[in-house]
This record gives sequence, structure tokens and C-alpha cells, in this order.
Amino acid sequence: MKILLVDDEAELAEPLSRVLTREGYQVDLAFDGQSGLQLATAQSYDLLILDWMLPHHSGLEICRQVRSQGNATPVLFLTAKDTLDDRVSGLDAGADDYIVKPFELRELLARVRALLRRPPTLEGGERSPRLQYEDLELDEANQLAYRQGQTIELSEKETQLLGYFLRHPDQVLTRSQIHQAVWADLEEPASNVLAAQMRLLRRKIEPKGTLPLIHTVYGKGYRLGR
Repeated sequence: MKILLVDDEAELAEPLSRVLTREGYQVDLAFDGQSGLQLATAQSYDLLILDWMLPHHSGLEICRQVRSQGNATPVLFLTAKDTLDDRVSGLDAGADDYIVKPFELRELLARVRALLRRPPTLEGGERSPRLQYEDLELDEANQLAYRQGQTIELSEKETQLLGYFLRHPDQVLTRSQIHQAVWADLEEPASNVLAAQMRLLRRKIEPKGTLPLIHTVYGKGYRLGR
């Protein structure tokens, strides 16, 4: 697995690169947004780890540029920004997950493992069939949803979330269950991550004029159904 790590704090980036290398990943390292953007758009990676604040180009700009080219490589942000609006801005730009500085190394490694997971394949290498609930379909392999004739592009994390809901329709899924399924290696999520991801997912699959499919069950979690 090949990872691009872009962070202008050498005292953080260099040790982190060594740790990831010891974990068996191949790591390219960049210390500014310009170099990071060049690498991200010119080479193929399995994961991008981007600092939010970078010289020349921010991590947000790199993420947007990568997504504008149709590149669905998972993106993990390293950031000191921890408000819901900041998280939504990053996720809306195409990021898949966040970790807030300062962070525990084991948590970062768990997030890396989670993002590097891919949708399961069937025997013979065929992709799993589309999941469906009423007029909503999900193509996990290509990170695409379909509703009322519209194609909806999803991030890696949105795909995992929607896939989990589609496998458990008409059931109340608690926040704990969702985090164990989608962030399996993490004991506890960072604050507001699930709320931000759900907000973005619902915005995409429930455009104006369509009936809502995912409902908040206050005090418990969420439910996919009418």
C-alpha cells in the first residue's frame, strides 16, 4: 500500500513517515502544498494524509483538485480545526476522515487501516452486486449511488456508511454500532465526525423534492426507512 503524507511540520511528518514505513506502507513525504499537489495528481496512491494548513496550497485545495480529476483515493486530514463547520467543509471537499492534532499514534494507525479497507469481492474477483432500498441503489465498487435517475458520487466513508444502512434497512442503528462497523478499529470517534458525515450523506441522497430515507432517532442513532 502506498501513502502520500503532506505536512509542513517536519518534526511530526518525518517520525510519522518512519512509523508508517515500519507498519509496511510505502510512504512519499512532502512538506508543502505545491509539492504535495504535484505528487497527488501525478502518481497513484492508496491513501492521502494531508495537513489542512500548508504553504502554497492548503490540504483542502489538494483534496478538491484530486477529486475534480475523478480520483477517489481516500483522504485523511490532519488538522487542528475541530468545529462541525470545519469538518463539514473538509468532508464536502471530498475528505473521508479527520484526526485532530494532537493525536494518539494508535488512533491514526487505526484510521489508516480503516480507510485502506476496500469493498469485498465475490469469488472469481467479481464486485459485490448493487445494494438497493426502494429507489436508492449503491454501487460500492465505484462509490456511486443512484436515485431517481441521478448519479451521486460518494466518498469512501459515505460509501461505507450507506452500505451499512442498506444492509440493515428499517433498523435503528446506534452511533456505537455505526462506529464499530465503519470505524472498526477505533474505540471512540472524534467528536462530530459521524454527525458531519451523516449530514453530507443525507444531503447527497436526499436532494430537494425527494422523500427522506435516513431518519435521526433522537437519543439512539439513525434508521434507513420510510
